[in-house]
Amino acid sequence: MLETMGELADVFEAHRRRLWGLCYRLTGSGADADELVQETFARALERPPPDRSRPWGPWLTRVAANLARDALRKRRRRGYVGPWLPEPVETRDGPDPLVEGPLPPDARYEQRESATLAFLVALEALTPKQRAVLLLRDVYDLSTRETAAALELKEGAVKVLLHRARAALEGYDARRPRSLDAEAAATRHLLERLLLALGRGEVEPIRALLHEDVVSINDGAGSYHAARRPVGGVDRVALFLHKTRGRALHALRPVQLNGLPAVLVEQEPRRPGWPPRAALLLEVEGERIRRLLGIVADAKLARLPFDAAA
Repeated sequence: MLETMGELADVFEAHRRRLWGLCYRLTGSGADADELVQETFARALERPPPDRSRPWGPWLTRVAANLARDALRKRRRRGYVGPWLPEPVETRDGPDPLVEGPLPPDARYEQRESATLAFLVALEALTPKQRAVLLLRDVYDLSTRETAAALELKEGAVKVLLHRARAALEGYDARRPRSLDAEAAATRHLLERLLLALGRGEVEPIRALLHEDVVSINDGAGSYHAARRPVGGVDRVALFLHKTRGRALHALRPVQLNGLPAVLVEQEPRRPGWPPRAALLLEVEGERIRRLLGIVADAKLARLPFDAAA
């Protein structure tokens, strides 16, 4: 038994990052991904595959993908107060928790791109089956046959689901960045300018940075006063940003979240019930801010390094 446990421990370590990344992309939640990976490994201990001489990867992928698909269904059935945004993950120099080993050469989306909040938000338009199929086919570069086996579907169903998923992402594809490195540089530049404009306390400098179709989405999970619907339009977004500035800024820290520049903010709220902490992320188009994502829900900020902010 000890030999068996040791063998399984080696298998788990070899596949942990890949399984975590798959579960995170399927659910949009780091906390859920942690639990799902542990549950996958528990299944392997309790009910291992019949033929343990075969590679573990496909079996573990099947278990994790189906557990994550079920978790996504349950999350959507529970409902949510206000807009739902994915839980951001800090990325930095060194091993990237969202990129697992060598990248598939023919994948439709790079692993880095597939972990950005813009991509994860776009995935919310898909059904759980469509999302699982698209990720396995277009990010992890599994074949139709391999995807069908992983999700316990017929190959014809996989082809139909993939076609519909790709159609649902046409809007994202039309705006997707050609280069993530260029996207990161543009995001960093606009983020710095936005923070300067907010510091000045004037609306016009904020307006100058916004795309004509700008939208601000805020996730407070009902815990704080936050816009319960997306705020759209240059004038409305500029005024919203101006009014929701804190009375006093305690800490501001540039970070990298999901592969792109972002900022963590700690401030004294203007009113009771307003959030004291936030993660602010941008999506850019050209030289303007196309979308602002503000996350203030405590559960989604728990992993982020606010204590290190200065």
